[in-house]
Amino acid sequence: MIQIGKLNNLTCVKQVDFGAYFDGESFGEILLPKRYEPDNLNPGDSLELFIYNDSEDRLIATTEKPLAMVGQIARMKIVDANNIGAFADWGLMKDLLIPFREQKTKLKKGQDVLIAVEYDFTTQRIFGSTKIEKYLDNIPAEYEEGQEVDLMVWMETDFGYKVIINQQHSGLLYRNQVFQHLESGEIMKGYIQKIREDEKIDCMLTKSGFAKTEGLSGQIIEALEINGGTLQISDKSSPEEIQQLFHCSKKAFKMAIGRLYKEKKITIYPDRITLTTK
Repeated sequence: MIQIGKLNNLTCVKQVDFGAYFDGESFGEILLPKRYEPDNLNPGDSLELFIYNDSEDRLIATTEKPLAMVGQIARMKIVDANNIGAFADWGLMKDLLIPFREQKTKLKKGQDVLIAVEYDFTTQRIFGSTKIEKYLDNIPAEYEEGQEVDLMVWMETDFGYKVIINQQHSGLLYRNQVFQHLESGEIMKGYIQKIREDEKIDCMLTKSGFAKTEGLSGQIIEALEINGGTLQISDKSSPEEIQQLFHCSKKAFKMAIGRLYKEKKITIYPDRITLTTK
């Protein structure tokens, strides 16, 4: 079954001067314009193609892949805004329309925002939405604690960072477990820490849960693991730098890294600390 706004394996039925037509089943033949036609294509060959609406709302195929397909979320730049709505660059020739009704706040040209790509079965058109919450948590969250997942940063909150889990559910990374600034749209691997009684999901960036069990020393080890084994902070750093990163006093930080040094878990330099290689 052909899925508009997604990748489909289609079979070439004929070639013409301006491209090739593929079997679109109930949608009829779908054109792949000449510019996307691979060399040595012949009728009967199959290709993986993305199907969407062109500027005249006709179905068209492309070998290009958008930043997000229907049912997915990605960070995109708004390239225009007019009396119809806003338009985002999603990596294809035709920009993605975000209608006014799907704008959480009025979008302006030049903004970078998270956009959910969806499909309207009534109008048979693909559209974008910044009302991300509408498209999350609509199916049961069947995760296990410690399970590896894909995380996308949604927004910063007082508690930490709201994240999108596997493009389907909302979750939270607590501030005291994040040791670098995260940008909206940033993608990373993470883990399920806990599914709470209210069905909200807590996430973490490392599987060990070290910081949870060993206080500040654990937070330091976790931060080192997340940042490739090195942090540009040391016992010579200012109290302000230490407070910003670990939310603790310089005295407490020095005691913690001193303990880790004695345990041969880290090496201390004047301008940085590193995990000890074994």
